[in-house]
Amino acid sequence: MTRYLLHNLRIVTGDSDFPGSIAVEGDRICDVWKKDNDGMAVSGSRALPFDELPRYFQTEMPRSEVTDFHGLTALAGGVDAHVHFREPGMPHKGDIGSESLSAMLGGVTSYIDMPNTNPPTISAARLSEKLGAAEGRSWANYGFHIGATNTNLSEIESMLEKHEDGIGARDFGGIKIFMGASTGNMLVDDNDALSAFFRIKDKEILIHSEDESIIKANMAKASSRYGDDIPFQVHKDIRSRQACIRSTAKALELAMRYGTRLHVLHVSTKEEIEMIRAAKQYNPEITAETSANYLWFCSDDYERLGSHLKCNPSVKDAEDRAALREALKTGLIDTAGSDHAPHLADEKARKYMSAPSGLPSIRQTLPVLLTVAAEEDIPLSRIASVFSEKTADMFGIRDRGHIKPGCKADIVIVDPAAEHVVTANEYGYRCGWTPYEGVRLNGMVKAVYINGCMCVSDGKATGVQPQGQRLTFDR
Repeated sequence: MTRYLLHNLRIVTGDSDFPGSIAVEGDRICDVWKKDNDGMAVSGSRALPFDELPRYFQTEMPRSEVTDFHGLTALAGGVDAHVHFREPGMPHKGDIGSESLSAMLGGVTSYIDMPNTNPPTISAARLSEKLGAAEGRSWANYGFHIGATNTNLSEIESMLEKHEDGIGARDFGGIKIFMGASTGNMLVDDNDALSAFFRIKDKEILIHSEDESIIKANMAKASSRYGDDIPFQVHKDIRSRQACIRSTAKALELAMRYGTRLHVLHVSTKEEIEMIRAAKQYNPEITAETSANYLWFCSDDYERLGSHLKCNPSVKDAEDRAALREALKTGLIDTAGSDHAPHLADEKARKYMSAPSGLPSIRQTLPVLLTVAAEEDIPLSRIASVFSEKTADMFGIRDRGHIKPGCKADIVIVDPAAEHVVTANEYGYRCGWTPYEGVRLNGMVKAVYINGCMCVSDGKATGVQPQGQRLTFDR
């Protein structure tokens, strides 16, 4: 059994930040040592000089290895509950293998993929197919959400009990509802169906929150004014803040009425933040996600980036970005999901009406979070919470997302102060581009461990086989 000590780290969790070392045996963390003010390594009732810890460890565990990380920062590996890995149906954009490799290189060790694939993941049979496709191919630990439609409520209810082919509640993360049409066109616009889904108590209800009627009206106005050549700067006016506000207000009202475990995805406006703040007082099960894209970009960037900033919901104004950063700092934002959604560069090069929405961004989540933390004086404990811990707890992913004895050894080691300029080639997305190209960010991923195996060393894949294991969800 592999045994090693990750020595001389800054260990950051959601509620602590301390110098120490992490001991791993097999695929799990077996011990966490804290260096106290007297220079002693402390674990439970044991204490010894910190500098003697490597020798002690190798005496207690013969044939073990010790790596000194010289004060680099250790976080639990990222748990990203919002990715679009494009399999099945769109492998030219990306697939489970290529996109999970990008995730791993960015410090994301577990992900939950969205259902708007082709065909969509809206049944137990489709979910079983995706689980089979990921086995042995995924570099990071993998799971999938199920998608809601106007007509599949009974199918999902049977899965919450136990489906006849063995697929049950522990086999999928949450139920994704598109309250506005986006890639995949899985719009749920039947109010009776929507209310029925919000009555479900045993799973997170995840919403893409935009009002379709407002979007259609805005699109008609833009088409009337610009014809086929709509400027990409108008995207934020078509997928407008009003569309987000109306839809989120409706979702929050339903969640407060029924006590829903509602997770509002990719929050993009300052108004939604205040609405969520108020709604949490009535239903503490309500949670909110934003992505690095909304924390980093604003409407000023459309002129420079054009279609490369087209995503749904749209990136809004600088004041919205500032409000989201403050919400990240105060804890109102619960999780950071990448909404990683690759499209080929030539697809993005089309005119507005045919250029698809979505950005490849999963490798930038942690560097953006670390850069924003430095700029806004946000403690790294908040980053540890939104990057891994809160998501793991919300979805009941047992023994992951935390640095503590007994947990799976999913660990990312990063230099939070190291600057780098993003290049498209360096980040290796199959789609061939990223909106962050040329951006200077803090935070270089140095090493990544997945299920106890070192998969990334000095920022590069080590060449081992994919180590990803299937996630189970048991809140």
